[in-house]
Amino acid sequence: MLPRETLATADIPGGGTLTLIRHGRDHIIMLGRDELMGTRMQFSEEQLAELTVARLTAPRPRVLIGGYGMGFTYRATLSALPPEGRAVVAEVVPEILEWAGGPLAHLTGDSLADPRGEVVLCDVAALIDDAIDGTWPRFDAILMDVDNGPDGIVRDGNERLYTRTGLAKARDALNPGGVLAIWSAAPDHVFTRRLKDTGFEVEERTVRARPNNKGPRHTIWFAQKR
Repeated sequence: MLPRETLATADIPGGGTLTLIRHGRDHIIMLGRDELMGTRMQFSEEQLAELTVARLTAPRPRVLIGGYGMGFTYRATLSALPPEGRAVVAEVVPEILEWAGGPLAHLTGDSLADPRGEVVLCDVAALIDDAIDGTWPRFDAILMDVDNGPDGIVRDGNERLYTRTGLAKARDALNPGGVLAIWSAAPDHVFTRRLKDTGFEVEERTVRARPNNKGPRHTIWFAQKR
């Protein structure tokens, strides 16, 4: 059996520690004993981006991504966007970007140099607030990949993103017809109802973690602003 090698650790603002692990050719980011993401199961995060961008009709869509992680969602967004599109990532852990340019550079490639993209070291809620007050332009899509879902909070304080108030703020930060897409490790029927009660038109999709239709089943909500 291949050993697991710890490459680096990083503290999450507000509590908790991320650990970057190499297991053979695979890399994994752990939170305690829980696996947050890994290179063997990235398909559903890529689908979060691809299926959302496919729903957009704006000729120059602006996309906000909550959480960089291993960059799966970010890179898939850039690949799916038209030449004049733009993607902004909010990431709260600076070491994540150091990993992207270090032990995960083989994944990152030149994506962080793409002029259509930008990574901002801040809470995604701050950029949502900035879009509401006009500091930033509103977005055509907001992709939430900061937790394991509404009931799988990774960072203290993220709970507010999934409340009615937090969802209403995300809606207000979107252009008309914009899409709020949220990744989750598991379904949550109560949350589906909350999205609808906030005024979104909601589609819930189940996506496998691997492209060969294997691995865990993950949930993505696509909530469109009416």
